[in-house]
Amino acid sequence: MAKILVVAEVKDGEVRKPTLEILSKTRELGIATDAALVGSNVKALADVLAGHGAGTVYVADDPSLEHYSSELHVAAVSEAVKQSGADMVWTSVSETGKALGPVLAARMDAAFAGDAQVVEINGDDVTIQRPAMATKVAQRLKFKGSTLKVITIRSGAFDLVPAEPKGATVVDLPTPQGSGKIIVKEVLQEESGEIDLGDAAMIVSVGRGVKGPEGVEAVKPLADLLGAGFGASRAVVDSGWMPYSAQVGQTGRVVTPDVYFAIGISGAIQHLAGMSGSKLIVAVNKDPEAPIFSVADYGIVGDLFKVVPVLIDEIQKVKK
Repeated sequence: MAKILVVAEVKDGEVRKPTLEILSKTRELGIATDAALVGSNVKALADVLAGHGAGTVYVADDPSLEHYSSELHVAAVSEAVKQSGADMVWTSVSETGKALGPVLAARMDAAFAGDAQVVEINGDDVTIQRPAMATKVAQRLKFKGSTLKVITIRSGAFDLVPAEPKGATVVDLPTPQGSGKIIVKEVLQEESGEIDLGDAAMIVSVGRGVKGPEGVEAVKPLADLLGAGFGASRAVVDSGWMPYSAQVGQTGRVVTPDVYFAIGISGAIQHLAGMSGSKLIVAVNKDPEAPIFSVADYGIVGDLFKVVPVLIDEIQKVKK
């Protein structure tokens, strides 16, 4: 019988939504599931994982694990795999997941597949579906044999199911010992005050159509009003109008919010690769032939500098 180990991701003292989405899916499938929780001061979060379906939570909690280290975190998760007896490891597609997944697979002589949007399990057969060629095709991969399978899964691929309060069964893992050749001393990150695009339920993104920094500032009130993340196309970032951390697309962030506003974005295939998985897409562009309209659920053909103020005004009326 299949068993899954879900590697939990924690940010700012909370389990990230993509981890809870994955646990929701394993509950839906009815497959025995454990979780690995690795970090510093994270043990108290074990009950959250249990409430979303984790049977046993394997915890490695130590100050040395505060920042991600491939050597230490892979060692801790490897030990969790051995103790749980899992034949699959699932984690989210994120900076951490993309770093951990392939290394874990290599360390444990396992099969690896990344960027899954669909996972199908039929007995011993496991098949994933993922976008390829900048989302122009859907690629299906089937694992062969009974080897351990490591899979990274896109956020938003599965629906989040509410938790059922439950105390966790916790197994403490030994603190992994590293070689000391690589030491993470400090993590520097931009303090923008913006909502992280990976966590945002709504995102407003701008493209070359905003024409410059003044245009970016003209659209930002819409994101603020909606409590949305504020993103951009590569053209905007390359022009220096917004930082790289805001870039959505094949060479930026892959996002799957509930609602995505594409303002002045033409819809190049590289941008679509980063946001076409959004549940609802609203596009504003003056070109009726813009490719963005091919994926939009709602489209407005018009000058964004006239449309955005109307949107802001109407949303303010609704909120009142």
